[in-house]
Amino acid sequence: MKRHANTLFVTTDGAYLRKEGQTVAVRIDGETRLRVPLHHLDGIVTMGRVGASPALLGACGEAGVSVSFHSSRGRFLARVTGFTPGNVLLRREQYRCADDPARALVPARAIVAAKIANSRTVLLRACRDHADLTQREQIQHTTAYLSGLMDDVQRATDPQVLRGFEGDGAKRYFAVFDQMLTSQRDEFRMNGRSRRPPTDNLNAMLSFVYTILTHDARSACESAGLDPAVGFLHRDRPGRPGLALDLIEEFRAFLADRLVLSLINRRQVAPEGFDRGETGGVAMNDATRKTVLLALQKRKQDEITHPFLNEKTTVGLLLHLQAQLLARFLRGDLDAYPPFIAR
Repeated sequence: MKRHANTLFVTTDGAYLRKEGQTVAVRIDGETRLRVPLHHLDGIVTMGRVGASPALLGACGEAGVSVSFHSSRGRFLARVTGFTPGNVLLRREQYRCADDPARALVPARAIVAAKIANSRTVLLRACRDHADLTQREQIQHTTAYLSGLMDDVQRATDPQVLRGFEGDGAKRYFAVFDQMLTSQRDEFRMNGRSRRPPTDNLNAMLSFVYTILTHDARSACESAGLDPAVGFLHRDRPGRPGLALDLIEEFRAFLADRLVLSLINRRQVAPEGFDRGETGGVAMNDATRKTVLLALQKRKQDEITHPFLNEKTTVGLLLHLQAQLLARFLRGDLDAYPPFIAR
């Protein structure tokens, strides 16, 4: 089993990354603040005005460590990787499956069903754990609707219809999302899902964590020998990692949404940690980003039993395991792709 390695996040404006021996050195104001052995890393993610030396980028490429650059708001800018690993036969099978709408529907249905199931579980958990929810009846009505929607997904025979079910489920889910807040409700209220740019504090947090998950999913696809750009649910678009976006659908509610709700309800983030730009977009400040990143890294170290493999693993390794299961399905070792459905 692949060992889950850490991701190095660098969020300080003006930081510069360089290679020192076999380590990554983080220099700020001409002073080395941190050194991390290269072989301990799975990826490096930078936010804001962060530079990197050509020597370090070359070493990361050789070591299989991806380096992603993002704006201070978390928007993806570029990614540096070495030669693409993997079995060419596996990728050819992936392309054949993606080009055949009937075949692509098999993993796509599983992914959408898992996304809806995990969203429903988050809503049910909120009703169970928080006796003071004021809109409990509306949340319960949404969970019942999502149950019926999962049956519709399993019967879908057209990709467009399937995507319509996925969008309907997401719309219903986010319509009651901020009702799961038990504190700071006025400060973190959302008016639907907004992305580019996020227009409120809650959407800013969600978009940020989704961006990090997408980086992790791209690395997982590469590690499994899959092409992260060619998905089954998300259609091909230049610059879009379709398969990586497919994979994170299973983890949006289970990992990202639950993390964000927990940080707000426990008052680990505050409204003062967000800034609104001239265009109306909202972004976290540096201190809030660090709080979210630390919480995410800690969550990724939690142990969990994989529902299909029935093996102990860490939350951070789940994306890698799902990518490997998808590769096994494409090779014909599995009759169907088993998505991650939280228990």
